[in-house]
Amino acid sequence: MKTKDRRKSQNIEDRRGAPRGIVGGGIGALVILVLAALLNGGDLTGVLDIFTGQQENAPYTETPAEKELSEFVSVVLAETEDTWTTLFREQNQVYSYPFLVLYTGSVQSACGVSGASTGPFYCPGDKKVYIDLSFFNELKLKFQAPGDFAIAYVIAHEVGHHVQTLLGITQQMDALRGKLSEKEYNKYSIRFELQADYFAGVWAHYANRMNLLEPGDVDEALNAAAAVGDDRIQQNTQGYTIPDSFTHGTSAQRQGWFYKGYVYGTIKDGDTFTLSDP
Repeated sequence: MKTKDRRKSQNIEDRRGAPRGIVGGGIGALVILVLAALLNGGDLTGVLDIFTGQQENAPYTETPAEKELSEFVSVVLAETEDTWTTLFREQNQVYSYPFLVLYTGSVQSACGVSGASTGPFYCPGDKKVYIDLSFFNELKLKFQAPGDFAIAYVIAHEVGHHVQTLLGITQQMDALRGKLSEKEYNKYSIRFELQADYFAGVWAHYANRMNLLEPGDVDEALNAAAAVGDDRIQQNTQGYTIPDSFTHGTSAQRQGWFYKGYVYGTIKDGDTFTLSDP
């Protein structure tokens, strides 16, 4: 994907690195607080911030590879902003940008505490996408899905969930959760995830129209979509598949809906809940 001289999104929230401050409480922490105040001439300014853990996170020093990757992520996010702003405007709607949070290890969101093993995710509660950049190395090595457009596909998929929230689809899914059995809800969950794949394809359609795609980019995205199919993951991890437990769709379904979005480039053709698989 061509990124040279492209706009970088300002909607990046960098939470990488360990927070400063004293964790915990009790008598020992209180003693530390008093000693710190005495050493500071009796002034508690700043000390209470340390005690309560309210100071800002320590600056995170990127490696050159991490810097290159974080800049690529910010360019992809900016391109999704432009695409969805245009598409929403065509429907007389306003597209509000999501924030993308970079973190390491674990992170607190409106959806709870999540670890890096969760993988990239979108939280509708705070309308933010969360990504630990180490996942993209796992995508390349563990899932055998290399390439910068494989990374772009993952970001665009999570942004697709933001689009679903703005369209009210996420809220409809939430309403179903308590009314259906796990097995029945999983069927809707699959259609929900496939729609995010479709929306990722819609973004790729417009990226191609902007002449940003390079030879092999779409194949990289299709390979990544296949790599994270429920059937592929279950087969690789446990040696067999349990279709009733699928939540994101098979490799073929994920590839099919991404590619349909790439070809059609419209919102209206992405009703995965009522339309047959491509």
